[in-house]
Amino acid sequence: MAMTLLPIAERPSARTFSNPSAVHAYETPHARDRKPAIFATARTAPRRPQLEIAAPCLSEPLVEFSPSHAVNRRTLIARGMTAEIVDGVSQDNFKSQIRSPNHLLIAYERGARREGETTIENLPSSSLRDVTHKLVFVPAGHDYRDWHAPRVNMSAIYFYFSPAILSGHPGADEEAAMLPPRLFFENAMVWDTALKMKALLADGNEDNHTYFEALGFVLAHEIMRLGSTARSNAAPARGGLAAWQQRTAAAYIEEHLSEPISLDTLAKLVRLSPYYFCRTFKQSFGVPPHRYHSNRRIERAKELLMERRQSITDVALAVGFGETSSFSAAFRKATGVTPTEYQRSAG
Repeated sequence: MAMTLLPIAERPSARTFSNPSAVHAYETPHARDRKPAIFATARTAPRRPQLEIAAPCLSEPLVEFSPSHAVNRRTLIARGMTAEIVDGVSQDNFKSQIRSPNHLLIAYERGARREGETTIENLPSSSLRDVTHKLVFVPAGHDYRDWHAPRVNMSAIYFYFSPAILSGHPGADEEAAMLPPRLFFENAMVWDTALKMKALLADGNEDNHTYFEALGFVLAHEIMRLGSTARSNAAPARGGLAAWQQRTAAAYIEEHLSEPISLDTLAKLVRLSPYYFCRTFKQSFGVPPHRYHSNRRIERAKELLMERRQSITDVALAVGFGETSSFSAAFRKATGVTPTEYQRSAG
C-alpha cells in the first residue's frame, strides 16, 4: 500500500507554483537541473527518499487556479485519494474551478475576502466573507466555481477521493451519488480528521503513509455519514419526476431488466443530475432506482414462472441473474417462497 508526495511540477496535467522563501515550498520550475525533492524547506533537514506510486491513484483533474501563481500547492497522493495544502501567496484576486469524477472536500484553516462568490451546482451561491474553519463539499460530477478578493492570504486543505472508497454494500453507488453538496458548513469530526491529515502532509515523512490512508478512509466515510444524516433529517421533497420522465425511466428499466443499469444512464435520460434524479425518482415511485429495478425483475420472473415454459435456471438468466442460487435467494427474500414453491402453488 503506497502513496507519494509530489511537487506539482512533476505532475504533467497540474499547475506549477513557486515561492522559494516559504517553508515547505516547492522547487521553482526553473530549477530543472537539480534532482526533484519532496519539499524544499527553509531549514536544514535530512533528505528523504522520493516515494514511488505502487497503487492505483486518483485521476486528474485537481482544482484549477487562475492565475496559477496566486497559490502554492503541496500534494500527497495515496490509493483512492489525493490531498493538497493550498496557500495563498498574494492578495491579488484569483479564481478556482473544477468539475471532477471524484468528490472534493475543502477545509479552510484561514480565509477572509473583501469580495467574492462561491458556487456549487444545485446550490445557491454564497458571498460569505470570513470562511475560516469552514468546510465545503463538492460531490463528484458537480461544477464548483469560486473567486476571491483576499483580505488575508488563504490557507486550506483540499481532499479529493474516489466514490469507489464508499462502495462495499448494495446501493452504495447510488448513496454516493446522492451525497448533497454543502457550502461553508462546520463539523468537528470532519475538521479534526482534516487537520490530522494536513499534519501528515506537511511532515512529508513516507513512514506515515499507512496512517494517512486510514485517515482518508475515515474522512470519506464521515462525509458519507453526514450525507445520510442530511437526507434523513430533510423534509420530504415536493413533487417528483414529471410524467414524461417517469415514463422514460420506467420504460428504459423495463427494456433492460436483465442488464445492469447505471444511475448516470437513467439520470441523463431525464436530464437531471444523479443526486436530484435519485430524490425525485423515490418521490415518484416510492423506492430508489436500484430497488425499483430489482422489484421489476422479480415481477417479471413471476410471470415467466407462471407460464411454465422455462426452467428455473432459464428464468433466472432471463431476468439478469447469473446463478440460480442468487436468483432463488432474491426471489425468496422478495416473496417469502422459493421459485419452485411459487411455481407449484400457482397450479
